[in-house]
Amino acid sequence: MKIRRFFGKDMREALSQVKAELGSDAVIMSNRKVADGIELVAAYDKEPEAKLSVPKPAAKAPGQKAVPSLSEIIGDDGPDSLKALLEKQHGGNQSTQKGQDTTQPISNNAQHANDIASHLNFSDDFVDELSAATGQSNAPVHETSYPSHQAASIASTPTNQSSELAQIKEELASLRDVLQYQVADLMEAKQKRQKPVHQYLMTRLTDMGLSQALATQLISYTPAHYNERDAWIYLLNLLANRINVTGNDILSSQGIVALVGPTGTGKTTTVAKLAARYAQKYGAESVAMVTIDTYRIAAYEQLATYGKIIGCTVRKAQTSEELSDLLFQLRHKRLVLIDTAGFSQRDSRLIKQIQQFENGQMPNVKKYLVAQANTQYPALQRIIQAYDDIELSGCIFTKLDECYSLGEVLSAAVEYQLSVSYVTDGQKVPEDIKIAEAKSLVSAAAKLYKKYGLNHTSSNNAIKTA
Repeated sequence: MKIRRFFGKDMREALSQVKAELGSDAVIMSNRKVADGIELVAAYDKEPEAKLSVPKPAAKAPGQKAVPSLSEIIGDDGPDSLKALLEKQHGGNQSTQKGQDTTQPISNNAQHANDIASHLNFSDDFVDELSAATGQSNAPVHETSYPSHQAASIASTPTNQSSELAQIKEELASLRDVLQYQVADLMEAKQKRQKPVHQYLMTRLTDMGLSQALATQLISYTPAHYNERDAWIYLLNLLANRINVTGNDILSSQGIVALVGPTGTGKTTTVAKLAARYAQKYGAESVAMVTIDTYRIAAYEQLATYGKIIGCTVRKAQTSEELSDLLFQLRHKRLVLIDTAGFSQRDSRLIKQIQQFENGQMPNVKKYLVAQANTQYPALQRIIQAYDDIELSGCIFTKLDECYSLGEVLSAAVEYQLSVSYVTDGQKVPEDIKIAEAKSLVSAAAKLYKKYGLNHTSSNNAIKTA
């Protein structure tokens, strides 16, 4: 619907303009008196045709009062003002209604004006002016007013604008993401042209499993005059220097050690390997194993079987009080290894298990994180962050024999400053456990990358098509 304004020296002239330009289907929205005459606001659904014809009035039903049309109101022989028009109609009504009270014709004229305004879809302000012309009402004329259905449409406009604005914001955000991606691609292409060796090394390090941040940091220290081979060897040595290892700290010291970590990382087997190595060095009576894993079926039985083979003491505790009592009973042992239950880093029971070691009566317990070496980098981040509230003495990487890439765990160890103590590469007890060495880990990561990561060495099976 479109809205236009018309100006005339009186109502007759203004209505004539509306009829001439918009036709008889136009809706008068509002009117008001201005300095030069009358201002009308008219609305229309579609553009008027070049030549408009005034529709014939519909046949009235028997007994129905005829309502004057727009043409009859502003006919050529009509009065020049709205007041004169109403007075003429008032006079006609008086001739047909003799003998009534003098106030009745005025009331009838006011009602007649309301009928006319309703028939022509006039606004409430226009109705007030028609009534005021008959002397029925002296209410002030408002500047702008809309019919009820138009008011509902206008009221819904802010909601529609808000929805359109949200859609525009969403489209702008999408365009921003696309532009950022394109700019990053252009910057990468520029860097490849300016520093081709650095970009080549970046690709190799990230393909080996290192994070983008760590790879960028390492490459920033690479001398610019190095060729590809020398730069690659330099980066591997630099990575090895960044890895912190603790050496044979568990098997060379005394105390209480607890292995913590997610489920399925091989904590029980690692406890048995460490106990067997310690028994070989100091004797079976010098070491004891304790399990607090009451969730996994046959967890204690598995550890007890290892204890029989090794010849060492094996105990079980279900609460922090029982664990404290057992540790007091085993205080004469050189080393006590605690096997904990495996929980997901999102499991609330993990926090309760960690709190068992914070008991005031509990002796000092060194905690080592056990993680699979073939874990994805985001999962490693979540695992390490789950143990932020406790102090980790080091970590043990297991299942190196199942890995196709080692860069992820090395990157996590460097970025979170996590010391590496031992690595395991099989199920044999106690053979398949080794002291972690930085150069050996980096060399193993480079060999895995060369074997599985490079395009010319990785085996690509052809897709069979029917």
